[in-house]
Amino acid sequence: MTKIILSGAAGKMGKAICAVVAERTDCEIVAGIDRVTDTTEGFQIFEKPSDITVDADVIIDFSHPSALQPLLAYAKDKQLPAVIATTGLSEEQVRLVTEASEVIPVFYSGNMSLGINLLIALARKATAVLDGSFDIEIIEKHHNQKIDAPSGTALMIADAIRSQRSIPSTYEFDRHSVRRKRERSEIGIHSVRGGTIVGEHEVIFAGHNEVLSLTHKAEAKGVFAGGAVNAALYISKVKPGLYDMNDLITNAD
Repeated sequence: MTKIILSGAAGKMGKAICAVVAERTDCEIVAGIDRVTDTTEGFQIFEKPSDITVDADVIIDFSHPSALQPLLAYAKDKQLPAVIATTGLSEEQVRLVTEASEVIPVFYSGNMSLGINLLIALARKATAVLDGSFDIEIIEKHHNQKIDAPSGTALMIADAIRSQRSIPSTYEFDRHSVRRKRERSEIGIHSVRGGTIVGEHEVIFAGHNEVLSLTHKAEAKGVFAGGAVNAALYISKVKPGLYDMNDLITNAD
């Protein structure tokens, strides 16, 4: 039984992770971390990592970037593997994550959905095969409360595609002010915001008289919670290093 500490336990993703873990028999949440310490989930929530008084096997962090540094310090001190699922980290914070991975296993990904990371792997493969003969466009859709655009996941997809292209590529985020033909070097990225869309991403490979489309739709936050829990179980059994969803997909049984 893998024992989990959940950072951000009182938030929406924290509650989604609690729901996922409640349906499993191979793991349990033994403690939480959050500014809100009231809970009905059956485990104690501590205000900060240094207050924790229970033993665990791994930490899942779905909180806020401001909570990262003390969390990593605690994980390193206790030699606990950590799944960092919090988004919006600065370059300096990403550096701290990388440094921590030198002494503990750290799983870090901008999107914890297994499906979206499989899409990224497929997009990478398709780019390698179709390079030079297909134009590539990415469309992402999210709810009307999302502040950033494009999404971090869209940029993850674009970065994976660009890494496989034989020519230097640029990102074209909006074409309304562009008055020229599309250039082969472009990777188009387009954002839609509306309603309660959890998250949709589509990669279009447009060639001569044929179009290939890869699509992923997240219909509930549970897909991200499930991926984080799978990541926690995976990373609790590996040696120190920096891991991501590609490692989990590659090593899936």
